[in-house]
Amino acid sequence: MARPATTLDDGPNAALLRRDALRERRALLGLASPAVILLMVVMVLPVGWLFYLSFIGEGGGFSLENYARMLESKAYGRIFVTTFQVSFLTTGICILLGYPLAYFLSQLPPRAATLCMLTVLLPFWTSLLVRTYAWLALLQRQGLVNTWAIELGLWDTPVALVHNLNGTLIGMVHIMLPFLVLPLYAAMKAISGDYTRAAANLGAGPTQAFWHVFFPLSLPGLFAGALIVFVLCLGFFVTPAVLGGGKVIMVSMQITNNIELFFNWGAASALGVVLLAITLLILFAASRLLRLDAVLGGGH
Repeated sequence: MARPATTLDDGPNAALLRRDALRERRALLGLASPAVILLMVVMVLPVGWLFYLSFIGEGGGFSLENYARMLESKAYGRIFVTTFQVSFLTTGICILLGYPLAYFLSQLPPRAATLCMLTVLLPFWTSLLVRTYAWLALLQRQGLVNTWAIELGLWDTPVALVHNLNGTLIGMVHIMLPFLVLPLYAAMKAISGDYTRAAANLGAGPTQAFWHVFFPLSLPGLFAGALIVFVLCLGFFVTPAVLGGGKVIMVSMQITNNIELFFNWGAASALGVVLLAITLLILFAASRLLRLDAVLGGGH
């Protein structure tokens, strides 16, 4: 009677493989330990300290008064509403402007697309503060936009384009637009032209091929770009502070006021914790929606 063949799952070979695997895992852990320690120091400890300060009341002891104040005060409610309003409007305008721009770039020859992409990347080469003050100079009552508009007869008197929601949206859209165009352009370039040509061979017109083939395949890139823009807008500070003129108060600006004006680190930390929790919740919900979109055919 023949003996059964020895497998690697039993006997001395299995023990040797397990020891080798254990040594390999320990070696990998040792190599990754500097990065893990750096991550703990740079990210985990500051967030933990922020979380701790949020429970410190004005008396110096443990208290929930910072969170209770946010629930009781209508001012905090208006600040969160303004933050989400600006973030949603900025993201929507970026989608309306960025999708046609990304589609146009994706249909250009490679050399022309590269040259045009430089104009999209150009804002990254200029300081955020400089760009914001440039818009302040352009949009003020005696600025270039109002001067040209009056000369062209578009309106008779200077229009308030800054120190309000309009100026804030203009500045934020200009700054956030590349963050939508770049991932969307990458997603569009990854779509093979064979798909639209196959749709044309099956009798679909250019419009039908775009909406039924190209647009669904570009949704993951659009979704990723919109998510980046929206999350960045939630914590934006410089542009609303300069172009809003104190009339558009977002969460980041209130955090600064709590520290600089009231020296209340607990209240500022509580706002930061709530904003962080909202951002993480949005990212979690977005990851679930993205997987659902891929199941429904939005991915490729």
